[in-house]
Amino acid sequence: MHPLHQFAYCPKCGAKTFVERNEKAKQCTTCGFVYYFNPSSAVACFIRNPEGELLLVRRAKEPAKGTLDLPGGFVDMHESAEEAAHREVKEETGLDLTDCRYLFSIPNIYPYCGFDVHTVDMFFECLTESFDGAKAEDDAAEIVILPASQLNPDDFGLQSIKKAVGRYIK
Repeated sequence: MHPLHQFAYCPKCGAKTFVERNEKAKQCTTCGFVYYFNPSSAVACFIRNPEGELLLVRRAKEPAKGTLDLPGGFVDMHESAEEAAHREVKEETGLDLTDCRYLFSIPNIYPYCGFDVHTVDMFFECLTESFDGAKAEDDAAEIVILPASQLNPDDFGLQSIKKAVGRYIK
């Protein structure tokens, strides 16, 4: 199924003549506009304190409600990935980061309200002075603090996060 199968109308002129052009684009046969379906950007953070422990969150919402997750989320318009990492960590945990270092990326499909959002998930290792005062906010139901040696990819519900945790602990 084409990733834009749910889009029938041209986003430029509004005509219902939006047809498949190739596996990643649709084109309007009325105005000629071509829309390429590119992935959204998302960030996820391995947050460490000076003792080397990691701060994780438990997901408050679907998908994968109740499973462990890394603090993170979608990058907003006009925002760098690093700015998104700082913002998302603050929104979900209340913590300020002292450092944020890019690690790697993993392609992902994030199910959102019956629509598959193709993403490029960018993973960061972040430092904070202390986990004191951290509280579950926004999309987080609970704060979980673990030594890195106790990380288990199977405890995480989202596929890209499972893969990232596996890479991180190696």
